[in-house]
Amino acid sequence: MHANPVKIALAERRPGIGCWLTLGSPANAELLAHCGFDWLLIDQEHGPAGTGTLLQQLRAIDAARAHGATPGVVVRLPAHDPALVKQAMDSGVASLMFPAVESAEQARRLAGAMRYPLGDNGGSRGIAGIVRAARYGLDPDYIAGANAQACTIVQIETPKGVEQARAIARVDGVDCLFVGPADLSFGLGHPGDLEHPRVRAALDEVLAAAAEAGKACGMFALSAAEAARFREAGFHMISLHSDAAWLARGARAALAEYRGGA
Repeated sequence: MHANPVKIALAERRPGIGCWLTLGSPANAELLAHCGFDWLLIDQEHGPAGTGTLLQQLRAIDAARAHGATPGVVVRLPAHDPALVKQAMDSGVASLMFPAVESAEQARRLAGAMRYPLGDNGGSRGIAGIVRAARYGLDPDYIAGANAQACTIVQIETPKGVEQARAIARVDGVDCLFVGPADLSFGLGHPGDLEHPRVRAALDEVLAAAAEAGKACGMFALSAAEAARFREAGFHMISLHSDAAWLARGARAALAEYRGGA
């Protein structure tokens, strides 16, 4: 199987820029795969992508890769459910993001759910060889190599998650702490205000926790300027908003230009 570019970049703590896929559209996924992002995230938590739609988007991204595109792929699951982990990974996804992780024990279970029980590694992923990830049984080496490519990204998006960030970051198998800024700012009583001292202190706490454990840290940005500020602050895995945002912004900007010149 191929090396996981998302995991490699996170291990090297190399800044990378990605984009959220929220509309469940294979066409959007294919188009954005050609745009030069380091990774694309298929959102199953707040998006319509079920297993069938996930497969369609993965195949669309693979089609773009056949023409030279190189983005890694991440799937954000809607819950901490091992059954969902199996479905996503059997579909061919090696990097998963989990929402609202609040303890080291949660993180440990999630990392284990992504790994086959080979040796004493705490893995609990169910084994099936005739799946898309293993080229439907045509890759005899898939199971032996899958654990090394598994990439576990945990979201810190509650005050409790921030309090436990250092313990979570130290869990073997966790590759990245990814801040959920909307939920976190709401939980701290300052919705959407990332400049409020309480919110800024929480962001600094998560950054410090990740750095002390030698792990990468991620963040969702609403604009290119905000993404650049997060990169300068020390975040590595940065999302440059979403397919829905760029579609809406492009349409509104074109309409404003047209109507302004009428």
